[in-house]
Amino acid sequence: MICITTSAFLPRLHPPPCPTQVNCKEASNLQLCILYISLLLTSLGTGGIRPCVVTFAADQFDMNKSKTEIKTWNFFNWYYFCMGMASLAALTIVVYIQDNVSWGWGLGIPTIAMGFSIIVFILGSPLYRNVKIGGSPFVRVTQVIVAAVKKRKVVAPTDHRVLYENRELDADISSNGRLLHSNQFKWLDRAAIVADSDVNELSQPNLWRLATVHRVEELKAIIRMLPIWAAAILLVTSHSHLNSFTIQQARSMDRRLSRSFEIPPASMTIFSTLTLLIGLPLYERVFVPFARKFTGNPSGITCLQRMGVGYFIGIFATIAAALIEIKRKAAAADHNLLDKPTAIIPISAFWLLPQYCLHGIAEVFMSVGHLEFLYDQSPESMRSTAAALYWIAIAIGNYISTIMVSSVHKYTGEERNWLADRNLNRGRLENYYWLVTVVQVVNLIYYVICASFYTSKPIEVLNETESREEDIECFDNTKLLLNDSEVDKEVELARN
Repeated sequence: MICITTSAFLPRLHPPPCPTQVNCKEASNLQLCILYISLLLTSLGTGGIRPCVVTFAADQFDMNKSKTEIKTWNFFNWYYFCMGMASLAALTIVVYIQDNVSWGWGLGIPTIAMGFSIIVFILGSPLYRNVKIGGSPFVRVTQVIVAAVKKRKVVAPTDHRVLYENRELDADISSNGRLLHSNQFKWLDRAAIVADSDVNELSQPNLWRLATVHRVEELKAIIRMLPIWAAAILLVTSHSHLNSFTIQQARSMDRRLSRSFEIPPASMTIFSTLTLLIGLPLYERVFVPFARKFTGNPSGITCLQRMGVGYFIGIFATIAAALIEIKRKAAAADHNLLDKPTAIIPISAFWLLPQYCLHGIAEVFMSVGHLEFLYDQSPESMRSTAAALYWIAIAIGNYISTIMVSSVHKYTGEERNWLADRNLNRGRLENYYWLVTVVQVVNLIYYVICASFYTSKPIEVLNETESREEDIECFDNTKLLLNDSEVDKEVELARN
């Protein structure tokens, strides 16, 4: 942020202004280098923050299922609400400063805010609840695969109770309960078969030859999640036009709110954000209590059902986009403006609101449900990895969108190309939207099939006394026979 703000303030680090957009001076290699370094640093910083902030914030609360079911609020709803507020500030305050004051201050104010947030974050360190480090999950996954491959010729036992378990070894990665054996992907169970050479004289296992049932189930949980996760990629692909073609449509339409105020085309996405901000509290305070009466589920509906509703609504958002594009081109034809790409067509840009609002509603269901699903169904030691998958799906979806747009542009011919280069009025953008709609329908069918076969991770649920006793055993392996009051005292002493 400091790097890109400095480049905006210092004239020699950015090209000169070009209000006429004619014979503009291009950026020098030095100026481009600074821009790319800024973007690279932003990507690295974002990669560190986004996967960890949601899991770290959730760690501050008791997210056990028995606890979350009695809460009157959903952590992920309010996390996404805060993200929506940040987007709203960016689309209004920051964009206004960049357009009407300067790019220097438009970038400088977020930089100052970022620095202030770091100071607040550090000052709050003594208050945070930090989960004990349990080692790299990637190493454990690799160990399970290697152990299973090495024992690929070993006959699996019919009774899963003979598979290797070690509470002490898994204590740091199963504080909320150990994962239990499941009957899926039984080939991986070979990693937990005990052989004579797998354990040394001190009863310590060779983790490259022997894995506990909990560690095997960690890998199984990730494998089960991947098909559900993959469905989100095409949803992102389908909605990426909101930041490209829809802005081009808005630029050619009447965006006036009054005689003196006109909404910038790029700020039209504010309506999607506003719908999200309104929809999240309504979902929690109205929809969940209403659905609870019929389903008996404390959350109203499950994460998978919530995501399915989001996919379904997303289809109608794209259908609305196609119908509105047909109406926009009809208005351009009625006023003989088809061959005037820079002309403002006498049709209100607020016709674009239905697709923005439907997209916002779809996000209330799908995006929040997806994030909650990844957190809830991932092994507790892999939750930041699961959160990273959420953002990776968004990244892959945008890349696929680029490939899809390039392919459509290439194969729809030079005459009446669906995605015309310079004149949107002579293109067939509505056909592209119909194509995206078909992709979404296929993706919804794929998701429903995956969701119908999905089984939740099997986890050992401990009552409070058992949980407290396990806390003590993490510090003292001696079996303690204590009553409840003594257990509480010992836990407090051990934690201190």
